[in-house]
Amino acid sequence: MLSRTADNLYWLSRYAERADFVARILDAAHRLAALPSSYGGRESNEWASALASTGDADEFKKHYDAVNEHTVCDFLAFSRHNPSSIRSCIETARENARSIRTALTTEMWDAINGAWLELRNYEGRDLTRDEFSHFLDWVKQVSLAFDGSAYRTMLRNDGYWFTRLGTAIERADNTARILDVKYQILLPASERIGGSLDYFQWTTILREVSAFNAYHWVYRESIKPLLVADLLILNRQMPRSLTNCLGMLVEHLDLIADSYGRRGESQRLASNLRAHLLGADIDRIFASGLHEFIEHFIGENNKLGAAISEQYLV
Repeated sequence: MLSRTADNLYWLSRYAERADFVARILDAAHRLAALPSSYGGRESNEWASALASTGDADEFKKHYDAVNEHTVCDFLAFSRHNPSSIRSCIETARENARSIRTALTTEMWDAINGAWLELRNYEGRDLTRDEFSHFLDWVKQVSLAFDGSAYRTMLRNDGYWFTRLGTAIERADNTARILDVKYQILLPASERIGGSLDYFQWTTILREVSAFNAYHWVYRESIKPLLVADLLILNRQMPRSLTNCLGMLVEHLDLIADSYGRRGESQRLASNLRAHLLGADIDRIFASGLHEFIEHFIGENNKLGAAISEQYLV
């Protein structure tokens, strides 16, 4: 496969996954903003947390003076200045898909091209809260349709493997950022960990990563921060957990290496990072610092993404 084709497949999947992530972050912010201002004595910081989760706060400040519902929703959903806005992600995904149209199945192309066409129905309008909520649900359905079409219609060859790499590395980064922001920004200093507001926030986060039912199936008890982190970091059965994402990366990098007859830095980094997660213990993670653990993971995940690009996509 040409490196250009592999690059387009990889980034097509990353941008489709990123659009879904931004939609989930905005949905969570809306749920938290709906709480009464007196609830738990909280200060309003859910919109700052949404920006922090996406890592786009610095770019936001170049174009907006205030952090509030209107400016954050506009920036993360529709802004052309934000390369990670939902609009930009869908447009960039569609451009990548168009460049390699013959490498995609009909169903994959229809999912992305149809999303790009329908996006025009939402752009440039002053959406009500209900309409915006419908828009976010639609974005999530677009990502599901694309991911499902790839899983159900692609040949299990290097093209499919590169789409899985893009999905897994983006998903791992997104899950890590959600967890980090929850402890660094979302919970006000006046609210104790384990309090009623903390419980509601963790519940919202679980719902936004489609893990609420999974949590109760696995642990069969009330929401506890340590167990939520355990589910999203170490549980191999959870599709969005860091360990599961690294398992996907190792598996598909090994398939590519076997097919091409050589291994490299990306295989080494993925195996080492997965071994680090498999050897981790959630009690030790909390004792040494959840933020420090996740910060290290994000850095290593970024190194892995750079290694994949240098080894296969340049």
